[in-house]
Amino acid sequence: MSATPLPPPGPDSAVALPPPPGTDMTGICFRDQLWLDTYPLDRNLVFDYFALSPFYDITCNNESLRSRQIHPLDMSHLTKMTGMEYLLSEVMEPHLFVIRKQKRESPEKSSPMLAYYILDGSIYQAPQLCNVFASRISRAMHHISKAFTIACSKLEKIGNVETESDAVASESKTQKEAIDLKELKRIDHILSSLKRKIGAAPPPPPYPEGYVPPSAEQERAPDDVAASEAPPQLDPIIDQGPSKRPRFQ
Repeated sequence: MSATPLPPPGPDSAVALPPPPGTDMTGICFRDQLWLDTYPLDRNLVFDYFALSPFYDITCNNESLRSRQIHPLDMSHLTKMTGMEYLLSEVMEPHLFVIRKQKRESPEKSSPMLAYYILDGSIYQAPQLCNVFASRISRAMHHISKAFTIACSKLEKIGNVETESDAVASESKTQKEAIDLKELKRIDHILSSLKRKIGAAPPPPPYPEGYVPPSAEQERAPDDVAASEAPPQLDPIIDQGPSKRPRFQ
């Protein structure tokens, strides 16, 4: 089983070459619709499809097995080799395939390096966990900052509305005071005009002949006169002098 080789780059296509495998290629997506229309995408042919992408490194152990007409995912041969290799870790035919790139040091020890996934025929490089956390934190900070900006603008509008309402209230209060002053002046004008029309009050009529008006002393009540003429009461203990002591013989 062999893969379709990539066409050799021309002299003017050096700038358009993808970055070498192993670098950050999360912004690249590979898809060969002609190959997908020709071959089924299953666990037996998925590695041949992956080998067409720029994510594939031809120096891996899988390529060595392909050159010897051995299935590139045969673990009985890969575990006997050391170096970089690709491994099919997760399979959900025909939609999802996860390929892990790792470095093998012994048959029992291997260190994972990168991961790639094939989703409905499109090949992507999976981002690293630190990049995922950095992206999520950056997105959260962006939304939080945007929310604070919107909240600040709303608070400023509320303050302006309160200021306008206070200004309207003070204006209405001033207008009300002005109306009260006008009413007061109007009432004073009416009273003064009535006073001029009616005139001053006439003097009281004279007393009849022989009538003598009572004085202030005569107008007092009889009870008050009796109370003033009655002698003051004396305290029997304080106002009667020293008490008489009995004489003993």
